[in-house]
Amino acid sequence: MTNTEEDKQKKEAQQIMDQRIEESGQVLLDDGKDGHKIHLLTIIGEIEGHENLPSNSKTTKYETVLPQLAAIEDNKDVDGVLVLINTVGGDVESGLAIAEMIASLGKPTVSLVLGGSHSIGVPLAVSTDYSFIVPTGTMMIHPVRINGMVIGVNQTYKMMERTQDRIVNFIEGHSRIQEKRILELMLDTSQLVKDVGTILCGEEAVREGLINEVGGICDAMNKLHEMISEKQS
Repeated sequence: MTNTEEDKQKKEAQQIMDQRIEESGQVLLDDGKDGHKIHLLTIIGEIEGHENLPSNSKTTKYETVLPQLAAIEDNKDVDGVLVLINTVGGDVESGLAIAEMIASLGKPTVSLVLGGSHSIGVPLAVSTDYSFIVPTGTMMIHPVRINGMVIGVNQTYKMMERTQDRIVNFIEGHSRIQEKRILELMLDTSQLVKDVGTILCGEEAVREGLINEVGGICDAMNKLHEMISEKQS
């Protein structure tokens, strides 16, 4: 193969990668350390549920992410998954579904919170085997809210309470924080104007037991390679 042909193939491969990143925020990193193949998944903007959000909104569509996660699990060429998160939250049921899928993957997984992981983004951040947050990253914990028409106050409250219990149980089951402390942070009235909840920055999220470690992309990649090597040994 001539240098010209080789350069052409590299250019075409790069164009395909750029297109995949632009269309779905995902790409397979297959030319890295120890020959490991890592699937990069991004959760950006608002988690879109059963209703479409405006076209000018940055969204992560759960109906796209779920089959992609199933394909990752069934792909023998994927050794691990790196999840980059910067989300304001969104549809609770859809976000929790994505979190459950990530948590049930049989391959090593690492998450990295960049910017923010708010609301239903909290379960997404803790759904991986190991989690990182950049020093300036934030996590917002608040009670479950409901939009739209509400029929029957008591019944609606019970439904919201059960949904909140599911979220709290998931967070507790996939991190080091206890249920009592999660509820305390959820119901804090001293931090948010006209609202209840808590915002945790980088090191605070680690101290509370939500996130494993403060770090960046290098730390997250190194940890994932380490976990893959351990699994393969």
